[in-house]
Amino acid sequence: MRLLLVEDDKKAARVLARGLQEEGFVVDVAHAGDVADELAAATRYEAIVLDWLLPRKDGLALCRNLRGRGISTPILMLTARDSLQDRVLGLDSGADDYITKPFAFEELLARIRALLRRSGLTRAPVLRAGDLELDPLAHRVTRAGAEVALTPKEYAILEVLMRHPGEVVTRARIADAVWLDAPDDVTNLVDVHISHLRRKVEAGGPPVIETVRARGFRLCVAPA
Repeated sequence: MRLLLVEDDKKAARVLARGLQEEGFVVDVAHAGDVADELAAATRYEAIVLDWLLPRKDGLALCRNLRGRGISTPILMLTARDSLQDRVLGLDSGADDYITKPFAFEELLARIRALLRRSGLTRAPVLRAGDLELDPLAHRVTRAGAEVALTPKEYAILEVLMRHPGEVVTRARIADAVWLDAPDDVTNLVDVHISHLRRKVEAGGPPVIETVRARGFRLCVAPA
C-alpha cells in the first residue's frame, strides 16, 4: 500500500517514513508542496499524509488543488496549528482528517488505517495473481486461501510486484519503493528478501515470482 508523506522537516520525514515502512507501507516522501503536487498527479496513492506549512505551496493550497482536479485520495493533515478555526480551515480545504503536533506515532497510524477503511468501502483493493491474494486494507496475504505470514519488507516487495503483474520490476525500483535509504549492497539485499518471499508464497503452489536475468523480477499473472 503506497502512501505519500509530505513534510519539509527532513529528519521528521525520515523518522515517520521509516516507521510507516516498518508497518508494511510503501512510502514516497516530498519536502515541498509543488513536488508533492506533481507526485500526487502522476501516482496513485492510497493516502496522503500532509504537513500544513510547506515551502513553495502550503498544505491548504495543495489540498484545494488536488480536490479541484478530482483527486479523492484520503488526506491526513499534520500541523502545529491547533485552534478550532485552523482545524475547520484544514478540513474545509479538502483534508479528511487532522492531527496536531506533537502526536504519538500510534495515533497517526490508527488515523491512517481509519481513512483507509473508510475509503475501502467504495473500491475493491484486493490484488490477485492466480490463487495468490494480497489485501492492502487487511494487510493480509493468502495462497489458495491459506494465510502466508510475511515480514514487513517481504510484504512490501510482494505488493510492488503485484501492482505490476506481468511486468519486469528492477531491483532498483524495488529498493526505492521498500527502503527509504537504500544501502550500497541493495542488489544483494533485494535478492535475499526475494528468496525468503519465494520460499513462503511458493510453498503452497507453483512458482509465481520469476527472475528475469540482468533485469529484475516478474510476477506471473497466471501461475503454471
